[in-house]
Amino acid sequence: MKRLSAFGLAAAFAAVPVMAHANDTMAELAAGGLTFVYADNVQMQSEDLFISPKEVRVDYVFHNDGDKDRTTVVAFPMPDIEGSGDFMVSVPNPESDNFMNFSVTVDGKPVKPEIDRHAFAVDVDITDLLKEHGVPLLPFGAATGDVLSTLPKEMLADWIERGIVIAMEYDDGSGWKTEYVPVWRLKTTYWWRTTFPAGRDLKVAHRYTPSVGATAGLGFVGPDDNDPFSGESFEREKQRFCFDDDFLRAVGKRMDAAEAQQSYLQESWISYVLTTGANWGGTIGRFHLTVDKGDADTLVSFCGDGVKKTGPTTFELTASDFYPERNIDIALIRHPAD
Repeated sequence: MKRLSAFGLAAAFAAVPVMAHANDTMAELAAGGLTFVYADNVQMQSEDLFISPKEVRVDYVFHNDGDKDRTTVVAFPMPDIEGSGDFMVSVPNPESDNFMNFSVTVDGKPVKPEIDRHAFAVDVDITDLLKEHGVPLLPFGAATGDVLSTLPKEMLADWIERGIVIAMEYDDGSGWKTEYVPVWRLKTTYWWRTTFPAGRDLKVAHRYTPSVGATAGLGFVGPDDNDPFSGESFEREKQRFCFDDDFLRAVGKRMDAAEAQQSYLQESWISYVLTTGANWGGTIGRFHLTVDKGDADTLVSFCGDGVKKTGPTTFELTASDFYPERNIDIALIRHPAD
């Protein structure tokens, strides 16, 4: 059983935002689309977005209707990753700098992006400090913990005061031990330069493995057995995922069946930061979204106008002259054995 030391506990509350999730909850990292430095005459003709628990695919078509080629920086801001002593985050590939397996092509040809990575503790850039002592910047993964365990105790005491790490004590059966856990925040951006040729289309596509949050049980079910779909958490999640009556009836039936089997339901969720698409300027000529829930028995709910079921696991919507005003949050409900 691990526990925070008294000093580490104080440092944790000073350095880490309070997150209202239970210890058995896995948080998701909300990734999103490309960010562009605005270029005159370059229009986003279409965006095809595919989201599933295993893969996110985004295909763009741009058109430069000017008489000159336009070169601009294109960036993919990865979600921030923040270490914590008692909060888990779903990281698809935690031992890699490319922790969400991001890749990009331009007109079908792979592009090797540059990477910009900076670590912050209490909003102070500590990137050079970590590199100086050979500490990996990713605040998760065995390699980071291994290096921290070799640092001098005097240095670690200083880093606790600065909100860089916290001390966690635990008993593994052979006596109490101390582990130093990262609590810094890592900001990562992939970027490259793209030339939009005058008078023609350019196709840009990127892929990555999404971070899927999950929890045992249903976080939006309230304590009132007579009215489980009530309370502050339910209203918040209802707004986030646009629960409708059909979805709630289906969830209720699954809850009754799970209770009869002395089992439970599992809630997971995926977030996509669609509003980054607004950063480049203008509307999207044609926007097409496909959500694949992955399994026919899984219940799914997300916000969108004109969503149609197009297959056993797929839902789609299409919009013209689309301006992204909100992000996409997808709730998935299933029995753990499914």
